[in-house]
Amino acid sequence: MQRASVDPSQLTSINRKKDVASHNLLKAEIEEGGEDFERKRAWDWTIEESERWDERLAEKARKRDENQFADYNKEAGKVYERQLGQMAKTGFEERLASYEQDKREAINRAVASGGLELVETQEGELIAVDKDGTFYSTNDTSTFTGAKPSKDAVDRLVADIKKAEEVRMKKRRERGRPDEDGQDVTYINEKNKQFNMKLARFYNKYTADIRESFERGTAI
Repeated sequence: MQRASVDPSQLTSINRKKDVASHNLLKAEIEEGGEDFERKRAWDWTIEESERWDERLAEKARKRDENQFADYNKEAGKVYERQLGQMAKTGFEERLASYEQDKREAINRAVASGGLELVETQEGELIAVDKDGTFYSTNDTSTFTGAKPSKDAVDRLVADIKKAEEVRMKKRRERGRPDEDGQDVTYINEKNKQFNMKLARFYNKYTADIRESFERGTAI
């Protein structure tokens, strides 16, 4: 088997440089003629492409706004929704069904012992009436202190606390470093971030149009 005489990576690099040169040449010719390059280039976009681009920009702005701190109530709501999503992935439905089963058994035992009385309403609904006030908790109730959670429940609580602490410490460390406000994350570690920042400092002014074209899907 013969080795390929042309390096594919070099061929790709040459084609990319050719596209960049053609793009810059076209831009220079249009601007020399006194026309707006962006307006001229927009003529090649379809309505669907333009709408998709606007939707993408709106989605990026929405996500950026959602990630920004607004108030503690909103942050608490986001944490609550995230925890519900995590619970749904870790057998929440099974635990809820087990809780409902235990609740029904406790009510049945209370009814059998006379502590609760089942009353049927006019609509046919059965309700449990606490006759002597010993079944349902009140401000003076202390029997709930004897409840003992299962080992799995304790382990889940410990894991949640550890995870929250790790996230808190990570955010605390990141506060001491400069961040790219409103920018997409384009790095995998700190060293790669510094390298990307150097590239951006020298080449962003040349590649901004090309990167936008790739995002639109209308690259030359």
